[in-house]
Amino acid sequence: MEPDFILRAIALGIGATLVMDLWALFLKVCFKIPSLNYSMVGRWIGHFPKGQFTHANIGKAEPVAGETLLGWTAHYAIGICFAAVLLWGWGLEWAASPTLLPALIVGVLTVVAPFFLMQPGMGAGVAASKTPQPNTARLRSLLAHTSYGVGLYLTGIILSVY
Repeated sequence: MEPDFILRAIALGIGATLVMDLWALFLKVCFKIPSLNYSMVGRWIGHFPKGQFTHANIGKAEPVAGETLLGWTAHYAIGICFAAVLLWGWGLEWAASPTLLPALIVGVLTVVAPFFLMQPGMGAGVAASKTPQPNTARLRSLLAHTSYGVGLYLTGIILSVY
């Protein structure tokens, strides 16, 4: 893999994930909508070495040392991996001249991960089906991942001048 590909994936992933986090902060501050607790993501991942990949309720699972750092690190690492998917699919040519549609496609498609991996693994069911308001949770996930796609585009625009 080319160093330029790796560096651009890292920069795009960090930038896009930051936009996603700013979106979550905006919703929390302006509308009192809570965001995902990345400590619980860290707890979930922290149980993987023990062979436990699913939980009835991750909030009631045994805490894991360093779960907050683990969760936030995973959040940004996953963002970098998804940015690599964008570059793999559309090439470094996209990075030289970013367009919105590929970034939005990748952003929206990333919602597959929480719907079919994280939420079921953490006890919320497929696509948040076991939550009190599944459609609200689904919409929030979709909007969060759309903001990630917008972040890919905006970060791509910024990086394209360098």
